[in-house]
Amino acid sequence: MAADESGRGKAAFLPFVLAGEKVEASIIEQKAGFVRAQAAKVIEASPQRVVPPCPYFVTCGGCHYQHAGYDHQLEIKGEILRETLRRTAKIELSSEIQVHASPPWNYRNRSRLQVQTTPFQAGYFKMRSHELLPVEECPISSPLINRALKALWESGRAQSVPAGIREIEFFANADDSRLMVELSCSLEARRAPVRAWAEEFQGAMPEICGLVAFRDSKGREATERLLSVGSNHLTYETKNAAYRVSAGSFFQVNRHMTDELVQIVTGGQSGEVALDLFAGVGLFSTALAGDFHHIFSVESSQTSSADLAYNLPENGESVQAATEQYLARLEESRGVGKGKFLPQSLHTPDLAVIDPPRSGLGERVARKLANLGAPRVVYVSCDPATLARDLVVFLAAGYRMAQVHLIDLFPQTYHLETVVHLVR
Repeated sequence: MAADESGRGKAAFLPFVLAGEKVEASIIEQKAGFVRAQAAKVIEASPQRVVPPCPYFVTCGGCHYQHAGYDHQLEIKGEILRETLRRTAKIELSSEIQVHASPPWNYRNRSRLQVQTTPFQAGYFKMRSHELLPVEECPISSPLINRALKALWESGRAQSVPAGIREIEFFANADDSRLMVELSCSLEARRAPVRAWAEEFQGAMPEICGLVAFRDSKGREATERLLSVGSNHLTYETKNAAYRVSAGSFFQVNRHMTDELVQIVTGGQSGEVALDLFAGVGLFSTALAGDFHHIFSVESSQTSSADLAYNLPENGESVQAATEQYLARLEESRGVGKGKFLPQSLHTPDLAVIDPPRSGLGERVARKLANLGAPRVVYVSCDPATLARDLVVFLAAGYRMAQVHLIDLFPQTYHLETVVHLVR
């Protein structure tokens, strides 16, 4: 706790320090209600402190908890979730949070790196900045992605990477045997040299099934595809199904936890109609299709929506629309049987699954969904603060929290995934 000029206490944010530790620290930023500080020396270390295995830790902005043992990371995240629900939504959990641990290393199946071509560098942004930190290995990324990163550096040192490439993203399949590569290029990038390099890079790594380059979309309505080499999609096999995931489509990033996440969200659910909102390529929809007669899956992205339509079984219907737009149309057509929003005789779905972006639903969309009256709602969240805000709406509408799961999709970072089962 720091103090202002009047002696009143201020919260002090001190990263990479564990509870109970004594440290020597200095203030690096003063704000009206808090200060940011930086530890110079650990005087008394917590028994939970470990030596971070990554040489870039603390400087790199990708990880935040490598200095804590993994069991302690889970304890920290559980307390963050509980405290956020208490502070933001005045929710005191009456049951324990069910925690689902992940293998703590080499779990990421997707990694996006910044690229500088002259002189060549590839890596992540430094902590709390947009300054590039050159990175040649990443212990939270899959082994195949690390091999691709090594090959990228070899190509860069040979001065083969063409001008105009700004970002490169590697996406590996479930068994880490195949790789999709996406490039983000500046408007000045030339198609011919980028294609020549893409073919050369694919030749150096036969695991690459395809490479797709996009032009920077700043100021444009949509991203422009510059070129593709090989396939423009990856097949991602899970316990339940094989999914087509095209370049530009969303898919979960933890290669070890996909099946467990699907089971937590969809296991034990059945009925006549299920809605899957923010459906992506259909990860949950496809699993639900075996236990519901009708699946209506809503996705706004054109690329993900195309994959969704491809991946759905016959009893699934894909709708390309924003969730708010879909719910508004559904309100208008309930009981009338218009279009493909719900079958004419079914006014209320038995289940709604929602997996919104970090910004959450927002009060208006949450209220529309609560008014729909589904007896069961499963909320998949990657941000406890927006989850807590949205839960206020559902609880006020008569829902109760039947289950709360913390799924650690992002070990070594402060990010966490929460699944809440709501019933009424």
